[in-house]
Amino acid sequence: MIDGLFKTHIDPLWERAARPVARHCTANQVTVMGLCAVVAMSGLYVAHGSTLWFGVGLIFAFSADSLDGAVARIRGEASRFGGYLDAIVDRYQEMAVLAALAFKTGHWPAAFFVLAGSLLTSYAKARTAIEMPISNTAWPDLFERQERIIFICLLLILNGLFGEWLMPSFDLVLTGLWVMAAICHFTALQRFYRARTLLKN
Repeated sequence: MIDGLFKTHIDPLWERAARPVARHCTANQVTVMGLCAVVAMSGLYVAHGSTLWFGVGLIFAFSADSLDGAVARIRGEASRFGGYLDAIVDRYQEMAVLAALAFKTGHWPAAFFVLAGSLLTSYAKARTAIEMPISNTAWPDLFERQERIIFICLLLILNGLFGEWLMPSFDLVLTGLWVMAAICHFTALQRFYRARTLLKN
């Protein structure tokens, strides 16, 4: 939703930040470096166990990943393969984060349903594009990738800052994951009904 509604305002900011990077790296190299950064942060979290530093680290890792599109525009390298690579890397990044979180906390069912909702949200649009031509930007749904990134980073940071102050029986990470899973699946259904309308028309 954020990307769809505010893309024209956000893209110039990313392009300004990406100019130094574009002098030395291609867009696809930035995409792969973004994946490596997220995987590294996930591995470090498994080692140190601090959700606060995991959340802060992911902010920087995902920010680096968001530069690839800006680098592609600056260098004139926008391509179909670049878009495809970025989409695949995005899914692996989410898998790495949720796997690390589930491994460290033991919240495997909640992490599974978050990942399933995320993948279904992506697939709902991609499968529609196989059936008919669609606009890639006219899908401003509730909980797209940007919203998921913001939510998980905030959840981790808030748990690191305030988790110990809460009631011992209240698990903020677990509760947040189930809330995230519910919103992800709501978004997948939102896209399903949009696709249904488009395909029937």
